[in-house]
Amino acid sequence: MMSQIIPEVTLNDGVTLPAIGFGTYSLNGNEGANAIKHAIDIGYRLIDSAYNYENEGTVGEAVRRSSVPREKLFITSKLPGRYQTYDKAVTTIQESLYRANLDYYDLYLIHWPNPKQDNYVEAWQALIDAKKWGFIRSIGVCNFLPEHIERLEKETGIKPSINQIELHPFFNQAEQRSWHEEHNIKTESWSPLARANAVLENETIKKIADRHHKTVSQVILRWHYQLGAIPIPKSASPARQLENISIFDFSLDETEMSMITGLTRPDGRINNQDPAIYEEF
Repeated sequence: MMSQIIPEVTLNDGVTLPAIGFGTYSLNGNEGANAIKHAIDIGYRLIDSAYNYENEGTVGEAVRRSSVPREKLFITSKLPGRYQTYDKAVTTIQESLYRANLDYYDLYLIHWPNPKQDNYVEAWQALIDAKKWGFIRSIGVCNFLPEHIERLEKETGIKPSINQIELHPFFNQAEQRSWHEEHNIKTESWSPLARANAVLENETIKKIADRHHKTVSQVILRWHYQLGAIPIPKSASPARQLENISIFDFSLDETEMSMITGLTRPDGRINNQDPAIYEEF
């Protein structure tokens, strides 16, 4: 089976990871393990999961079924909001490792800041320590706003390597991305294809896709790559998995990039989850 060659990105802590990854939300059990194993077999190396997806065990099983050595993979998980106090966070990171039957995670993220609870700095300290103990290679956050990240750095002296945020053509996060660039933090995109048929039916993107003899999904994922963001599309379909990873043999010009970026909307979030107020446990 032909596997894809994927460019690498270097984080602010020197750790490298692939420029595109594989999302695993809702891939569970034997079917999920087979889908993730197939993704690994065709070339995905960055695998994204979370404690709250309840599939860390599935991801671990896919890793064991795959013929790719563990050290060639880049496995991510995330700390849920209900375990953000320091002691609970440390225990949960260990539990994440036990569930997946892994010795370490390549990347571990705080899933949401949950600012009303105000425990995210404690959680961050737990991630810093877990990295020192060898449980995690790189540490980051999800859905954090600049003020949350500034506080992490001010209170611990350490900033995240990655912030994984909602990012797709209907919500292009221009300000947040530009802030990340200024502070040498990589942007990772969740729901890069917007989880909706609306974006796949978009006439603007369809025209660009036709011009390049590519699919709409491929054009959107290429747009993420050229923005400097790391998309993590999810699919259980072998054909779609291959399609999503085959984006490194063409490029979009500035006009095409601007046309896609211009599709953003003030209300573009999929589920209206504003990190300033949204809480997830």
